[in-house]
Amino acid sequence: YYFKAKLDYVQEPISIKGFEGMWKLLLEREANMGELLVVPYGGKMKEISETALPFPHRAGNLYKIQQLAYWEESGAVASERSISWSRKLHDYMTPYVSKSPRASYMNYRDLDLGVNNYNGGDGKTTTSYAQASVWGLKYFKNNFKRLVQIKTKVDPTNFFRNEQSIPSLYSKSSSKNN
Repeated sequence: YYFKAKLDYVQEPISIKGFEGMWKLLLEREANMGELLVVPYGGKMKEISETALPFPHRAGNLYKIQQLAYWEESGAVASERSISWSRKLHDYMTPYVSKSPRASYMNYRDLDLGVNNYNGGDGKTTTSYAQASVWGLKYFKNNFKRLVQIKTKVDPTNFFRNEQSIPSLYSKSSSKNN
């Protein structure tokens, strides 16, 4: 199987009409094997400060809703069909989910939010703080700036990196754009 995942946080109850629209999208042929996973939030979790840990999405969320598209068929056409459907569902969800920024969860990495720039074959990134904050603020909210400062101290050469890793401000690989 192949899959595409997106995630949103829901802070206000979604109307019946909103859920009916989601259901309609799940029944579309392009959905193939579309799925929504709803994970409730609250309880003890909301008592932990937003800044106590890197994960800030504790208080103020009723639940997170993961939108998944699965497909078996290989090839660009099948991938594009399912990924387009995933983006369509995500767009539909906009009025029902968190805003300013529209939050997401790092462990369900959404590369549609942006990716690091890689500098040729050496694997070094040339991603600026501003560019990384597009996804960083969605994943970490105001903790992102602090995480960049820590990353800069602990990993100044940006050795530990991935498509959406936190940049190091002073590394040789990222200082060009800071």
